Amino acid sequence: MLKKILKSYDYSLIAIIAMLSIFGLVMVYSASMAFAVHRYGVAPDHFFLKQRLFLLGGAVIFCFFAFFPYKIMRSTRFLVPMVLLSLAGLGGILVFGKVAGNAQSWYEVGGISIQPSEFAKLGVIIYLSAVYAKKQSYINEFNKGVVPPLMYLVVICVLIMLQPDYGTAGIIMLIATFVILSSGMNWKNIVKLIGVGAVLLTIFAIGFHDHIFSAERLERFTVLEDPFRDEQDEGFHLTNSLLAIGSGGVTGLGLGKGVQKLGYLPESHTDFIIAVIAEELGILGVSFVLFCLGFIVLKGIRIGMKCKDPFGSLLALGISSMIGIQSVINLAGVSGMIPLTGVPLPFVSYGGSSIIQLAIAAGILVNVSMFANYENKYKTKQAQSPPAVVPMREPIQARR
Repeated sequence: MLKKILKSYDYSLIAIIAMLSIFGLVMVYSASMAFAVHRYGVAPDHFFLKQRLFLLGGAVIFCFFAFFPYKIMRSTRFLVPMVLLSLAGLGGILVFGKVAGNAQSWYEVGGISIQPSEFAKLGVIIYLSAVYAKKQSYINEFNKGVVPPLMYLVVICVLIMLQPDYGTAGIIMLIATFVILSSGMNWKNIVKLIGVGAVLLTIFAIGFHDHIFSAERLERFTVLEDPFRDEQDEGFHLTNSLLAIGSGGVTGLGLGKGVQKLGYLPESHTDFIIAVIAEELGILGVSFVLFCLGFIVLKGIRIGMKCKDPFGSLLALGISSMIGIQSVINLAGVSGMIPLTGVPLPFVSYGGSSIIQLAIAAGILVNVSMFANYENKYKTKQAQSPPAVVPMREPIQARR
């Protein structure tokens, strides 16, 4: 039994996740050395050592969830504490949270910052996947099968927007949309949801008009036209990001030899780490990252399509969509295609909350894959094999 289970794990997926995480650790070291010394006055390997600690902890957590049966997560005993904990974490941060970057999004615990909204992304995926999987028999009944689970989503997004963190709230909405589209409900209900969502967003935009459409936020859009026009102010981040990307060429300037990370590119080890990769390792380095991220996302979609359990299928699709959406938003923001939102690049950027959350998500994805492979390979064979022929015993009378 154990041998069959071990054979069912997708070791190619595990290897790609490990390779990308280790590559990210190396790039965090390269991107953060000058930042650590000049801004914080600490040792050059300060962020590298912290990221290494996060990755070691993440590896343990990944292994736990890779062996933890994902089907337990759809039980009420798991879902209720998870929902209450996520609501308490996001609600409490409005009172006890640390303000950084004009947002109250972190708890400061023993020198470590914890961002509960990162874990809320995964919580929404698990909750919606579990509820919609249970409602498959009446998934097309709008008032009974569609609307109730979305109340949790609305509350989560409102709590995050109050921090305010519109970028994370938007990402959670996109992830939820992907899960909903994959749940099997008909297009009639999907159109209804789009209409209800448009009304709610309009009401929210009108109520918070002064804050959402402030001059500072609008400048994030106008600067996209020509960031070099205001390169010392609003275009500072994007200008230096584009300079880093453009100067790398095919092979880059060499690992550790980047210039923009030396005080010109803010947050070079977090949001803009792909710009450092482009400058130091060129198109080859960026292609490696894109290949790994694309492999993980496409593998997750394949797992979701292959899994016969609706809950496991929605989990895999939701997790792969989360990784894909965050990757696209980060890459598009750094390259000037969309406004900067402060979204980390999965498995590569520095950040404890992001690494731990991704370790949990990746572990769940690997576990779903294992169960899908095991059931498709071994249980299907067992079901298709003819029953063993049991020789009939000689009647008692004949033996006499």
